[in-house]
Amino acid sequence: MSDMNRIKVLPVLLRNKIAAGEVIERPASVVKELVENSIDAGSTRVEISVVGAGRRIIRVSDNGSGMGREDALMAFERYATSKISREEDLERIRSMGFRGEALSSIAAVSKIRLITALAEDETAVGSNGLCVEIVGGETKSEKLCPASGTTIEVKDLFFNTPARRKFLKSDATENSHIIDAVTREALSHFTIGFILRIDGEESMSLAPAASIKERITQVYGKCFVDSLIEISAGDEEFSIHAFLGRVSNVRSNRNGQFVFINSRPVRDQAINHAVYTAYKDLIPKDKHPVFLVYLYVDPEKVDVNVHPAKREVRFEDKTGIYNFILGTAREALRDADMDFLSGATDGERIKGQYMLGSATADNSRRDANDNANGVLTAGRSGGDVAHIAEPSGLPYEVWTPFLYLGETFVAVPEKGGLAIIDYHAAHERVNYERLLIRKDAASHRMLFPQQVRLGPKEYNAVLNNLQLLTDFGIEAEDFGHGTIIVRSLPEVLMAADVNELITDLASCITDDGATSHRQAGPLSDLHESIAARLACHSSMRGRETPDMARVNELLKDLAACDEPDRCPHGRPTRIRISMNELKKMFRK
Repeated sequence: MSDMNRIKVLPVLLRNKIAAGEVIERPASVVKELVENSIDAGSTRVEISVVGAGRRIIRVSDNGSGMGREDALMAFERYATSKISREEDLERIRSMGFRGEALSSIAAVSKIRLITALAEDETAVGSNGLCVEIVGGETKSEKLCPASGTTIEVKDLFFNTPARRKFLKSDATENSHIIDAVTREALSHFTIGFILRIDGEESMSLAPAASIKERITQVYGKCFVDSLIEISAGDEEFSIHAFLGRVSNVRSNRNGQFVFINSRPVRDQAINHAVYTAYKDLIPKDKHPVFLVYLYVDPEKVDVNVHPAKREVRFEDKTGIYNFILGTAREALRDADMDFLSGATDGERIKGQYMLGSATADNSRRDANDNANGVLTAGRSGGDVAHIAEPSGLPYEVWTPFLYLGETFVAVPEKGGLAIIDYHAAHERVNYERLLIRKDAASHRMLFPQQVRLGPKEYNAVLNNLQLLTDFGIEAEDFGHGTIIVRSLPEVLMAADVNELITDLASCITDDGATSHRQAGPLSDLHESIAARLACHSSMRGRETPDMARVNELLKDLAACDEPDRCPHGRPTRIRISMNELKKMFRK
């Protein structure tokens, strides 16, 4: 008989804890849900404060409509919401929240204090606001108190679910996720002012903006916005307002990519794929574009009730939206006034002129100087014979001739065969090993220090790792208001784009899962990641036609490397073809 009664309905508190596992993944999830409640309340100003990376305290205050007593108590019941009331409402969601799960899920795994008052109740500020305290989902007390708008304070998150608390990351990582969550809400609701404080220090302060472009400027700075192409298009079914990074503004990771559907931050692979397809053949395959896509769709034609945390959506006309975004983005990129938008590779621009040694006018002058200094240069295409000039009293060095194949590839003869070398990957390996042993890390003072404006998350990452940058010869300091000033660089990076360099390093630090190297996994892992990024910025690129001197210097340096056959990212630096393999290819 007992075997027939094993299935039972779970207690309410246990159900809420299970639901919390779906909705509340980490402190940033709490921040997101509370901020979206403030947005739905019609707030024009939202303040967020976190202590201990949100484990100890998360406090969100707003100047929105507030709640009366009955609503305040009902708000923490599961499936209690003011956003929808009928089944039909699910087909036309216009609010940020609607599921009625967030507050009950948060309350089930924390200690909450709610202070609120109805905005139209003019006496509430004096004494008739309500203060409610809830612990682990159970209401412990309620009393009258002064209030204006709504403040929700969440303490000791996951105090009663230690297994969940154990899986949280370092304070720096959790703070990074919180900054990212607030940034996304701020970018999607530009008319609202946001203030974020972390452990008492202001990390973000954004006044209400007049436009999306102004809000992006507030967050990332004017230089960032100037590198974007703004587009607007639409019809009766859907419209888009987007900011696409120019093809010169690419990154080594997907940071700087945002998608908003009806002002809701989401992740959508179809939209991402459409944008990437628009950039096809315009940027290197291992680089990622920067974009902010604001898509507006009839609420009845998009389902936001797909993911517990409302991060994903489903479109009624997915193909139509994909083609619309692809066509709009592709046309904008094509029409942008950029010299390098032709889509041709560097090799194609040379129109098939394979070169022996070096063939540009600048390289010819360099070779003339080389010959005067006693070096061997290969002859020009057309049969010129290689020769050696020997100034009396000066030693000469025999250099290996090479054949430039286009893009980043050169062919050089080797004993018993041929080697095809990717000179960018090879240069990366050389610079990477030098940076790791700090061979080229001595700082060189910049004549004009350069300011770099960063997003809140990246800014926080760099501030927490200034000493790490100093280890690599980069002298930088806080300039305030999201800006870093760079005063010195190592010699190997003096020609690098400083703005791109610092932005990429900040992304590297956050990608490594720790925004403070004191808390990063093995310290060496983060150093290696930083060295790999720096090596990429300091290496020869495909748009640079190599000359005899640089190729031979590179061959010598590569031969001295500990691991010469792979770049820091694992790609081959060279591929050898033996004489026997060549004979087989020609069936000899």
